[in-house]
Amino acid sequence: MSKDAVATAQAAAHPQAAERPADAGDAGYSKDLKARHVNMIAIGGAIGTGLFLGAGGRLRDAGPALAIAYLVAGVFAFFVVKALGELVLYRPSSGSFVSYAREFLGEKGAYVAGWMYFLNWSTTGIADITAIALYTHYWSMFTSIPQWVLALVALAVVLAVNLISVKIFGEMEFWFAIVKVATLVGFMLIGIFLLATQHEVSGQTPGVGMITDHGGVLPHGVMPVVLVMQGVIFSYAALELVGVAAGETAEPHKIVPRAVNSIMWRVALFYVGSVLLLALLLPSSLYSGDESPFVTVLSGIGVPAAGDVMNLVVLTAAMSSLNSGLYSTGRILRSMAMAGSAPKFTGVMSRSQVPYGGILLTCAICVLGVGLNYLVPDKAFEIVLNVASLGIISTWVIIMICHLVFVRRARAGLVERPRFRLPGSPVTEIVTIAFLLAVIGLMWNDEEVGRKTVLLVPVIAALLVAGWFGVRRRVAHQAGQEPPTPKR
Repeated sequence: MSKDAVATAQAAAHPQAAERPADAGDAGYSKDLKARHVNMIAIGGAIGTGLFLGAGGRLRDAGPALAIAYLVAGVFAFFVVKALGELVLYRPSSGSFVSYAREFLGEKGAYVAGWMYFLNWSTTGIADITAIALYTHYWSMFTSIPQWVLALVALAVVLAVNLISVKIFGEMEFWFAIVKVATLVGFMLIGIFLLATQHEVSGQTPGVGMITDHGGVLPHGVMPVVLVMQGVIFSYAALELVGVAAGETAEPHKIVPRAVNSIMWRVALFYVGSVLLLALLLPSSLYSGDESPFVTVLSGIGVPAAGDVMNLVVLTAAMSSLNSGLYSTGRILRSMAMAGSAPKFTGVMSRSQVPYGGILLTCAICVLGVGLNYLVPDKAFEIVLNVASLGIISTWVIIMICHLVFVRRARAGLVERPRFRLPGSPVTEIVTIAFLLAVIGLMWNDEEVGRKTVLLVPVIAALLVAGWFGVRRRVAHQAGQEPPTPKR
């Protein structure tokens, strides 16, 4: 029997393999994102305020073992993006994991994936505009301006950028990423020089003694390392943006594998490397959650304006995150709207091929965050950050479940896996899912913040169930399968 005959027989036996399901939400987009844009979006997703600002407090609480926490979480984050990358090469979609959840888990799966991702980014957006306002207050010329006004201005600027065109978004993210990478590389070069020359930092001599003479790798035990894991996971949020951006690039099969494969070494270099360097330069007890750890070091060697420079970089990172959030939720909500599980107006496209309806909905939630900044400016950041962490963990779990089903169908001959693959399936997916769920479970040990976050899980679940009953008839109608009217 010839190869052509075999292929024909397989297609006849499994007609699903002959034609991949189309996502109505993918129609109408431009393909203006270039390779440099996607690569920098991947870098930007891997470097944010979680490193520039959050690493200081975590290093103080967990000690040098924070580098291990970043490495472990980074490996699992890489598995998630690798799985998503394989799904992207199977079928590029601007709906990304929502589109894949629809195909492999059904409309209920797509509904949960989409709204949990929206929960993540809308609350992250509130955290971002809060952070931008706080960082801007660092400079005396802005201290007289109310925090909520600065938050509103930042939101307006990023909204305008997103509404113009995807090309402008790509350019903005490209330059944001350039700033972040250049800053980190510059700091690491300075840190290595200080380490090699044994130059004193705040009266301390850099070296292994900064770890061994101050309590070792685990100065406060294992539990603090466990408790910071939630924040570590949140630091890697936005890596999945590569999958969303792939729907607006002309050559996803060439661009996505390179972008995804580079994530692992970036994590190792920028996160693990910089945290390890920080631990070798100063005792972990000298770092603070109120100041960037990089500012702590640079100020310790008398670098002028170190605080101003790093504050500008952290401000850039927060603007980048807000920019990415509006971009990704606009695309995800459009995919959902076309299936009936999101408001109809979120499926509307502008003349410049931007799904502005979904972007405006996310922006509306962020405006509520402006109100939060007005009512409780001291607590706004902490409140929304914990809600966002539940959103990103659930999104990553859904991506891995989708990949499990995808591989199972591939083994049954229903779909074809690309050459770019997640290794070790199904063990890799199962272990990753177990790790992510364990992070949520371990939050319970943190009575101050983590326990309150875990208690939100049943509340969010109840809201999702109620929402599904509100949209299920529209979803069924969109799919052409209107259910019978229930008997009274």
